[in-house]
Amino acid sequence: MEEENKVMETNENVGEQPVVEQPVVEQPVVEPTVEAPKKDGKFINILIIILLLCVIGGGVFLGIKELGKGKEEKKEEKTEELVKYEDEVKIDASLATQPLTDAYIKGLDNFNLKADYSNTDPAYTKLINGEVDLIIVTEPSADEKDRAAKAGVELEVTPVVNEGFTFYTHKDNPVDSLKISDIQKIYSGEYTNWKQVGGPDVEIIAYQRPVNSGSQTGILSLVMKGIKMREPKTTEYVETMAGIIDVVSNYENGKEAIGYSYYYYATAMYGNDNMKFFAIDGVKPNHDTIKDESYPLITHYYIVTVKGKESETTKKLKEAMLSERGQKIAKDAGYVEIG
Repeated sequence: MEEENKVMETNENVGEQPVVEQPVVEQPVVEPTVEAPKKDGKFINILIIILLLCVIGGGVFLGIKELGKGKEEKKEEKTEELVKYEDEVKIDASLATQPLTDAYIKGLDNFNLKADYSNTDPAYTKLINGEVDLIIVTEPSADEKDRAAKAGVELEVTPVVNEGFTFYTHKDNPVDSLKISDIQKIYSGEYTNWKQVGGPDVEIIAYQRPVNSGSQTGILSLVMKGIKMREPKTTEYVETMAGIIDVVSNYENGKEAIGYSYYYYATAMYGNDNMKFFAIDGVKPNHDTIKDESYPLITHYYIVTVKGKESETTKKLKEAMLSERGQKIAKDAGYVEIG
């Protein structure tokens, strides 16, 4: 009996031990102390990430805003450039500038352009008489200026593209280069034989064009400069630019001949493989030498209007032809843009 009591007492003591040890095993108070720094670290990291996102997001927003602003400005610029003009502008052109005018009609399609082509001198007549608003031609001759003055109008002459005034001969002519002074002497009648300019001992056949034709005005103003041209023989007088190229390049004695024309016409419109251009003062005419004006005989094609009588639409048309857009149209059409 006594032993049983001792066993029961022992068992009771053993059963009470877990109650005493329970708090020591769980120690709930220790956990917050250990985890607190980790939570603070995570919180700081989250704050940093949020700040970075705000900075990046703000930059992206500003970038998108600026991009949108740029697009908006370009859109406004394009809209302003392509304003539609309903008023009709009547235009004419010389033979060599009709392809340029056609290119402007197609490319500047926000203008209402109506072309009525004739040629250089008739175009000036129509402009002076008020039959057209604008012409694209070679420079006016002395006679055309005089006619304008007698009609009480002043011509407004504005370069629109560069051009070179060229001299050419048959490809079999051994002479490759001439000085401007040589050409003056040939067309004044002082030189009559190719040996005088380093060629063979054969007569020079110097073809000419009619007065008031664009190319005749060109040789008088750019080359002769007041020196009187000799009267051409009947066989040396040619009505058209195409005709003078034909006789120089296809004539049975073509290697004895010399003619003149504008570079664009003689290359893009009516040139052929039997002709060659003379270098003038050592410089051959081509797109680059005409653009940088290292070629000596530089001229232009011109926009010509009557001063003081241009409509607002005609003024805007001139601006468009001279703009970057207009000059690209001219270049794409094969002409030499200004500058």
